[in-house]
Amino acid sequence: MRDRFKKEVNKLAQDYTASIPFDKRLYKQDIAGSIAHAKMLAKQGIISDKEAELITMALTSIREEIEGGEFAFRADLEDIHMNIEARLIEKVGDAGRKLHTARSRNDQVALDMRLFAKEAISQTIEKLVGLQRALLDVAEANKDEVMPGYTHLQRAQPVLFAHHMLAYFEMLQRDVSRFRDCLGRTDVLPLGSGALAGVPYPIDRDFLAKELGFSRISANSMDAVSDRDFVIEYQAAASITMMHLSRLAEELVLWSSAEFGFIELDDAYATGSSIMPQKKNPDVAELARGKTGRVYGNLLALLTVMKALPLSYNRDMQEDKEGFFDTVDTLLSTLEVFTGMIATLKVKGEKTRRAAEEGYILATDLADYLVGKGVPFREAHNIVGGLVQYAVENGKTFKDLSLSEYKNFSSLFEEDVYSVTVASSIGARDVPGGTAPGQVAQQLARARKIVQG
Repeated sequence: MRDRFKKEVNKLAQDYTASIPFDKRLYKQDIAGSIAHAKMLAKQGIISDKEAELITMALTSIREEIEGGEFAFRADLEDIHMNIEARLIEKVGDAGRKLHTARSRNDQVALDMRLFAKEAISQTIEKLVGLQRALLDVAEANKDEVMPGYTHLQRAQPVLFAHHMLAYFEMLQRDVSRFRDCLGRTDVLPLGSGALAGVPYPIDRDFLAKELGFSRISANSMDAVSDRDFVIEYQAAASITMMHLSRLAEELVLWSSAEFGFIELDDAYATGSSIMPQKKNPDVAELARGKTGRVYGNLLALLTVMKALPLSYNRDMQEDKEGFFDTVDTLLSTLEVFTGMIATLKVKGEKTRRAAEEGYILATDLADYLVGKGVPFREAHNIVGGLVQYAVENGKTFKDLSLSEYKNFSSLFEEDVYSVTVASSIGARDVPGGTAPGQVAQQLARARKIVQG
């Protein structure tokens, strides 16, 4: 690789440019691509069937060496492609030297990254669905539990706990959809594009696509070797997913605190304090919040790398891998640990119900009560606002107020005002997407069908 140069590469420059410390992770994809390429070259008569057989057997052996920890990776060979090729030549000589016919490292690495991304996307979708199932299980197990719904982190209106959990199910379903879309745009074969202009050999790209499991081939060789949209898109979808998980993490942290006391996390997903024996810290949830930032950072880093690159391939694009690998690892591990954490948490129904019944959470329902008696909503809103102020100043709840006190604010209040309860409030939201028990039951059934495929 140094034939053009009069000097050996500087050792610091060699270490600086080498990608083998991290791109060795692509060994399976690189070997799979090379085996398919060898078969195609033989099919097209560019190399012999015997040479293709030797190459395939040697590459299979190299994969076993790597997986057995027997392969010696060399930084002076720069990357996974050259490390494998050098070992291949050691094993089969000139046949190995022919493997790089009709390809470049540019389309080779693009292929490896797409193969890796396709696998990562499939794993991500699988783990997203696993977390959705855990959410459904805990929702169904607690389908009758009531809790306060919040806006501005202030108690707003009562809802079913299952309804709250289903909100996260919907977020994750959008995430699944985004990753499926990403998979469609990742499922494009770049091999055969060469360095940037295509190759001057009678190759069969459709054969390669079929061998490697791609649905279609790239339409433009320059775009194919310089495109990292699919990596950016994965990272963008991952960032949104981590944002959703971070929101859930925040609620788990709040709910598991003594101030809320709505849930108890399983001991397996909490840690203690080095100094305070009584502590049970929701560290898993907290770390997920923190790791969300690094996933965001990986996305921004790659967007910055790509933003000013001229066509086609530039070495800057070597920086696509470490952040991408880190994002994949972070997201998959977060989804997996969240699935276990959600599956094992316990809902403290008495505490959530008590919180839903405290304070003035039924204020909107009282306004709706007046609307039902012909009062315009804005007027009803003002009446109940005054009622709340009166109750607060007198240290009373709505149920503590006498009918005469109610009538001081509107003569339309009657004895049936005491039938306005948490249960009636929830039951009244009997519209598609609402928190009424029948609606939530339908939502649960729909969600279960979704995860069952």
